[in-house]
Amino acid sequence: MVDYCAFGWILAAVLGLAIALSFFVSPRRNRRGGADSTPRSEGVRSSSTTNGECRSVDCDADVIIVGAGVAGSALAHTLGKDGRLVHVIERDLTEPDRIVGELLQPGGYLKLIELGLQDCVEEIDAQKVYGYALFKDGKNTQLSYPLEKFQSDVSGRSFHNGRFIQRMREKAASLPNVRLEQGTVTSLLEEKGTIKGVQYKSKNGEEKTAHAPLTIVCDGCFSNLRRSLCKPMVDVPSCFVGLVLENCQLPFANHGHVVLGDPSPILFYPISSTEIRCLVDVPGQKVPSISNGEMEKYLKTIVAPQVPPQIHDAFIAAIDKGNIRTMPNRSMPAAPQPTPGALLMGDAFNMRHPLTGGGMTVALSDIVVLRNLLKPLKDLNDAPTLCKYLESFYTLRKPVASTINTLAGALYKVFCASPDQARKEMRQACFDYLSLGGIFSNGPVSLLSGLNPRPLSLVLHFFAVAIYGVGRLLLPFPSQQTKQNKTPSIHIFL
Repeated sequence: MVDYCAFGWILAAVLGLAIALSFFVSPRRNRRGGADSTPRSEGVRSSSTTNGECRSVDCDADVIIVGAGVAGSALAHTLGKDGRLVHVIERDLTEPDRIVGELLQPGGYLKLIELGLQDCVEEIDAQKVYGYALFKDGKNTQLSYPLEKFQSDVSGRSFHNGRFIQRMREKAASLPNVRLEQGTVTSLLEEKGTIKGVQYKSKNGEEKTAHAPLTIVCDGCFSNLRRSLCKPMVDVPSCFVGLVLENCQLPFANHGHVVLGDPSPILFYPISSTEIRCLVDVPGQKVPSISNGEMEKYLKTIVAPQVPPQIHDAFIAAIDKGNIRTMPNRSMPAAPQPTPGALLMGDAFNMRHPLTGGGMTVALSDIVVLRNLLKPLKDLNDAPTLCKYLESFYTLRKPVASTINTLAGALYKVFCASPDQARKEMRQACFDYLSLGGIFSNGPVSLLSGLNPRPLSLVLHFFAVAIYGVGRLLLPFPSQQTKQNKTPSIHIFL
């Protein structure tokens, strides 16, 4: 007998996805009707420039960039190479040590090539990544990136995040018109609704100001300036617990590994020739305590039994070594408030669940869009004209960003375990469908990797999968439990 409740649930979910995507792709009008005339009290101070114009003799640069992470460093090099005078202010110029931002999808690597930054993944022991391996209940399937049409060098790259960022910073600072300074930006300078620059503390604590016709805020997921330029709606669906496994081999070389564990996914991927990054997803905002031993117990009793046997011993050794780190996973839709003289980019502007490793790809794609928009503008001092150009940035970025963001959120929900029977069946069917290989896996992997970031393609694939799921409803496949109970088992898939 067909479960019509589950059938309706599938169609409602797919329809909801289609409606959501149509919203993401359609141009969004400026909700405030143009220049921002609403006074902001948080993170913004009044500027004393004359006549509301930042004249070239008064400006320290053409562009001020707040933050020198992946987005800020790549942007500084890109705009500097185009002849702009760029002033980058970064809170800490020492090498970052993070447990995320370590996997660059092939689509992101193509953007890196387009920006002339592909050599930044060299000399850092970066590893080529050719796809994924999925594991569930003792079974596994290999999903390769469809790279046949690209040059042999094109693939994903995984690495130590800090090494990659330092290479990007060095590349940007090598340009004579890019100034990289360590300092903490405390506020944006505003006059008559236009951002004129920033106020910051230098490395030695001296209060300073810097002026430019365009200020771009790229200060990351912990941004203290984003509230001045948007209305953030940050969600924290889960946290990552990070470990480094040493001197072991993954079951599938040069592939990211995703274990569909309980309660949520476990990730493994190489970050050097001798190190494997493990990220254990823990749903919610609270993780077991590291200090009192709860985390060690959780990892050994709940997570370890689900780890592929080839790396089980290395996983236990990493726990015993004790270098366990945690980080909340943030999701934040892009909700810009177009403001003359300023722009948000990177994680300060838009975040998605890091399960699919799409953050750097979105950031680099955004930089390509912005570079192409600004190229015709020889003078950035015309604030109204510049604002119109920047407003179109929010529309032009949507096809890539909305595809990667939507897929990241959808896959995380599908890959998490649930006591709900419909979601259990959906999770199993997802694994089975991708295991079919060929066109059944190439399409979703192309979207995931940023090689085919087209919203329409995403919608079509979801509908195709829905049809597949409906077929499984109408033609139930008996499972072992079905044979024992002699009642049909309903499988659903979205």
